[in-house]
Amino acid sequence: MAGSEENHTGEKLGGKLKEGIGNLTGNDKLKAEGQTDQAKASAKQGVDDVKDAAHGVADSLRDEKH
Repeated sequence: MAGSEENHTGEKLGGKLKEGIGNLTGNDKLKAEGQTDQAKASAKQGVDDVKDAAHGVADSLRDEKH
C-alpha cells in the first residue's frame, strides 16, 4: 500500500508542522493537535502494515496449495 504510506507520511509531517508552530507560538492546543495527528498517522500506518502482512501470508498459503 505504497500510496497509503505516502499519505501517512504527509499526515505525520503535517502533525510535526503543527507541533512546531505550537512550540514557537506557545500554543499548547496546537502543539497537542500536532502530536495527536502524528500518533494517528502512525497508528494508521501500523494497521496498513498488518493488513499487508496478512495479505502476504494469505498469498503464500494459496501458492502452497497449488
